[in-house]
Amino acid sequence: MPSGPEHFVTQPTYTSEFTRARALLLAHPGRWRVIYHYDGDGIASASSAVRMLRRLGYAFQATPLVGVERGRIDSLLSGTHGPVLVVDTGASWLDRFAEHPHPVIVLDHHQYPGAPQPPELPDRVAFVDPIDWGVDGTSELCAATLTWLFSIFIDPVNWDNAPWGLSGAISDRQHVGGFRGLNAKLLEEAVGRSLVEKVRGLPLYGSNLSEALARSIDPYLRGISGKPVECDRFLEALKLDPRRPPNSLDSSERSRLGSAILARLVQQGTRPEFVEAFHADRYRLADGTDAEELANRQNATGRIGEPGEGVALALGDSKALARAREAEETWRTGILTGLRRIEEGGVTERPALQWFESPDTTLAGTQAGLAMNYLLDPNRPVVAFSRGGPSVKVSGRGTAWLVGRGLDLATAFREAAGVVGGEGGGHRIASGATIPTDAVDRFLDEADERIGHQIPRPGGL
Repeated sequence: MPSGPEHFVTQPTYTSEFTRARALLLAHPGRWRVIYHYDGDGIASASSAVRMLRRLGYAFQATPLVGVERGRIDSLLSGTHGPVLVVDTGASWLDRFAEHPHPVIVLDHHQYPGAPQPPELPDRVAFVDPIDWGVDGTSELCAATLTWLFSIFIDPVNWDNAPWGLSGAISDRQHVGGFRGLNAKLLEEAVGRSLVEKVRGLPLYGSNLSEALARSIDPYLRGISGKPVECDRFLEALKLDPRRPPNSLDSSERSRLGSAILARLVQQGTRPEFVEAFHADRYRLADGTDAEELANRQNATGRIGEPGEGVALALGDSKALARAREAEETWRTGILTGLRRIEEGGVTERPALQWFESPDTTLAGTQAGLAMNYLLDPNRPVVAFSRGGPSVKVSGRGTAWLVGRGLDLATAFREAAGVVGGEGGGHRIASGATIPTDAVDRFLDEADERIGHQIPRPGGL
């Protein structure tokens, strides 16, 4: 039987969980349904999973899941007459997987009720969550790096899933402040195997400097992002030709532009960790692609409702790259529109949180996260509501700094959603919920009260 990188974690639970999952996978060579979350981390997780299955010679069907929807998972399980592999989701539905008559493997990094003590599960269900090893799933191992690690455990040939492990971690913002924990160990090994290269550069993408600045969402520059005329003025003041390609700058010019952007970020009140992230290491993949570009492309396919294209990209579909690039343009335009709407219209403040409504259901979480990083009061988490259909989708975002002060959005959302007849969960730093259409005000009351108990009120700072 192939062996994996057991030396990466010394905690015994790690090996036993992965061994159980591996045994289930190798004992059932039939068709597997892969269920994954539709965001960048979930798509990257599914990418490693299906590449692993294809190498094993297994048939598979990859199915995305949007939001926290118990009814949807029930429907998928009842319609699946075979084994299931669930990545970047599922921790909240262990009771449902226990009822499935076929093998189920769950690879997730989200908090679950009762963590870190999982419920008793039948032998045909393997649940792997780094929380159970004492690993922080919000900063040290995301679902994509977990799935990458599992694929290596199946067969070390899967080290070449590095692009999807790394892009998933970037999508989940686990690179901010530098990779840590198991993420850092995996990255170090990938660099040593020449699968990834650390490089220096600015996170600006476009055919010329003006376009790159106008399209920039991370960082988002108040008064510049989304405004080509202002971008030209900004660059001309630095004696830089707006029409020049970003990669044509010499080190002195790159430094001058970088320093001006950093000053702008500080001026607009951006927290230090996001200012520092602008000058962090970049990661070039073996095909020359920047890992953040891959993360954006895969995340974009999910956010515009075409996550299957992101998975097809990892499988080498000759047309998927062009479709992913088109998706990325649509996604970036939608994010910019939402961030400009927040910049110009603001948000509504409550004692312990701030909130806004977004018409962009699949983009609201990204808009909330980037607005939290670059536009909003850093002392309170932000909540975004998207209406449409029989329920309201809720996306919440905080920062590592707020988590360090006691924020736990996963608990606050799970409890608040439960009170109003919905369900929620996720991470302490980022969480989601689905609630009835008439429950927004009540949910805000419940979430605000809970978050207010978790962290000091802004007025008390």
